[in-house]
Amino acid sequence: MPTNILMPALSPTMEKGNLAKWLKKEGDTIKSGDIIAEIETDKATMEVEAVDEGILARIVVPEGTADVPVNEIIGVIAGEGEDAKSISAPAAGAAPAKTEAPKAEAPAPAAAAPAAAPAPAATAPAAVPAPAGGERPFASPLARRLAKEAGLDLAAIQGSGPHGRIVEKDVEAAKKGGAAKAAPAAAPAGAPAAKPAAAPLAAGPSDEAVKKLFEPGSYEEIPHDGMRKTIARRLTEAKQTIPHFYVTVDCELDALLKLRAELNAAAPEKDGKPAYKLSVNDMVIKALALALRAVPDANVSWTEGAMLKHKHADVGVAVSIPGGLITPIVRDACQKTLSQISNEMKDYAARAKARKLKPEEYQGGTTAVSNLGMFGVKDFAAVINPPHATILAVGAGEQRVVVKNGQPAVATVMSVTLSTDHRAVDGALGAELLQAFKGYIEKPMAMLV
Repeated sequence: MPTNILMPALSPTMEKGNLAKWLKKEGDTIKSGDIIAEIETDKATMEVEAVDEGILARIVVPEGTADVPVNEIIGVIAGEGEDAKSISAPAAGAAPAKTEAPKAEAPAPAAAAPAAAPAPAATAPAAVPAPAGGERPFASPLARRLAKEAGLDLAAIQGSGPHGRIVEKDVEAAKKGGAAKAAPAAAPAGAPAAKPAAAPLAAGPSDEAVKKLFEPGSYEEIPHDGMRKTIARRLTEAKQTIPHFYVTVDCELDALLKLRAELNAAAPEKDGKPAYKLSVNDMVIKALALALRAVPDANVSWTEGAMLKHKHADVGVAVSIPGGLITPIVRDACQKTLSQISNEMKDYAARAKARKLKPEEYQGGTTAVSNLGMFGVKDFAAVINPPHATILAVGAGEQRVVVKNGQPAVATVMSVTLSTDHRAVDGALGAELLQAFKGYIEKPMAMLV
């Protein structure tokens, strides 16, 4: 029986993607695990991995096609003993026999962005339950393969990965009978109707109304790409649905800069280069994570039913890429050394610009840092990216006159502004978190012990 290759869902919120490139052509032999195509989302380029063997009989959607809906058939693989030439392209909307899956081992941004700068990408819902009604379970390719080999129904397995994704350990647990969970039953007749959708967000002036304000020919019209559309939607939602509250403190940097220079000078060499080169931002990430550990009531996410109090401080860091921003996540940053954070961020930044980050590397997190200090920005307020309850906006370190022991003195000072979701982190709690952060910045040796 032919295997239909479907446009994969690279995240719970993905609806469409661009089929950037076919890596196989019609007539090619396909083996399980082969990379057969590249898919572009608004934040990354992902590889599609074959989960069955056979011949690529038909390419239904040509490479370069944009906005291909998730689960649409993009190609067909002929099975063993089937004549590939005799297999015709399926009709639109045809039910899939089997599906191919994305190579990534986990889901898709949250990114965070300053109010006056491009913003982050979308964040997926907090959890994805086992789907009913024939929908595809949200699982990694490896989990799908292991479940198939073990004869397990993915819909009966509860995922423990980011955003409810079913991963390898869930399948292994299910084999032992420890994680299987029946798919939710259909609602009984007469059950209450689903909660109505929230009222739509307020809309701005129409495109035509804006264009009429300018003389024809005086501007160039550049269509929005997927990332820019996502940024616009997420920021609008964040500002209209989250009660932002702002707290600002000044931090003296001289001790931190001195320690940074000493640590960099002491870095061992690897392949003729220093094993690490710490930046101020690396130390900011560490300080914020430690501050969240010291003030755990601020390490939370708001839901309508409960407060989610996180056990780890996962710090997102806004990285500028062509067309917008993405926020890779430094997981459990308070447990990592400064050199680990530094090297991780350098790798993330390089792959983010090439749109090669995996979804699990930029989705989720419990807070975020947006640093515009390198552009000489003194201070600003950043927009919270849900489900985060906080984001720290970091300005430039500059020499200022301060008063010490009643006498004027010169110090290197950095202003930081914490934006909080006032439903989850009120002013006093936000101030407590900032004081803890300031303590680590001004006494940075505490970050090393």
